[in-house]
Amino acid sequence: MVKNIINPDIYHGNNKRSNFFEGWYFKLVDKNRTKVLALIPGIYHGKSQENSHSFIQILQGYKANYNYKRFAKDEFASKSNKEFSISIANNRFSLKEISLNIKDDAHNITGCISFKNIVKWPDSIINPGSMGYYNFIPFMQCYSQVSVMDMDLQGSLYINGEEIDFNGGKGYVEKNWGSDFPYSWIWVQCNTFENRKASISCSIGHIPFWVTSFRGFLIGLYIEDKFYKFTTINKSTLTIVQNATDVIITTENRKYKLIIETKTDKKDFMLCMGPREDKMIPLVEENLKGAVKVTLIDKTIHKTIFCEEGLCCGIEYGGNQRMILK
Repeated sequence: MVKNIINPDIYHGNNKRSNFFEGWYFKLVDKNRTKVLALIPGIYHGKSQENSHSFIQILQGYKANYNYKRFAKDEFASKSNKEFSISIANNRFSLKEISLNIKDDAHNITGCISFKNIVKWPDSIINPGSMGYYNFIPFMQCYSQVSVMDMDLQGSLYINGEEIDFNGGKGYVEKNWGSDFPYSWIWVQCNTFENRKASISCSIGHIPFWVTSFRGFLIGLYIEDKFYKFTTINKSTLTIVQNATDVIITTENRKYKLIIETKTDKKDFMLCMGPREDKMIPLVEENLKGAVKVTLIDKTIHKTIFCEEGLCCGIEYGGNQRMILK
């Protein structure tokens, strides 16, 4: 139990038999920022065996094409209790590399991508992972972990005869686990900026807690070896303005102010599966072709220290958005 808490990247479901899901989200962008792909391996333990299975979700963001590949529950295996390493049938995932071998009537996906120069979300034993001390609370509906803020890619994938060269590209990894997705949420992520090495990860959720609920958020900005954190835990403030499929998110702590502005096209969204009420259902609206403008202001000297636009931005919505805006 303690091992899982202080290392949120690893598989948490060894003793789970029902009402549990766990999934890892790999986002891959080629060096030209024209091809963006997300892969989500995971497992779902339903209350009934009929709903229990493992899966790999495949999001070809550049085509707005989504596929859900279902596997038997027993085809999922965790390879280590010390680090994240899983397999689903002949497909392997870790924080060192991924290897794909999916061949059926609808899919032919093969290849290997290795990861270099990994940048983690800064944490400690007291505040493990990106969720910090919330990992110690045993009854949360959904837990989240930013496993890799930024990494360099080496290798290629072949998808139905098309080669996608990821050499020199950028990657990002996060995960979720628990019983259900939150009541509602907004997610924004980008680490492909034009002029500076940077990565933004923003997760906002309306979460049940005991007999009430609250809006929690985890926002991290990594800029050239420096990390800026805006979270519920460190008592940052948050405001959201939503306009159709776009948002302006403003968050502040004592020293810094961060503004995140998205730009999307409705046709680029994909409807993806997520856990809700004892099954995986179409629940998640996701776009991998968005743009984002990120502005960081140092309030102590009244100076903008970062203002960049990024492409291949991941933008995701789910649930009742009115709840998250309050």
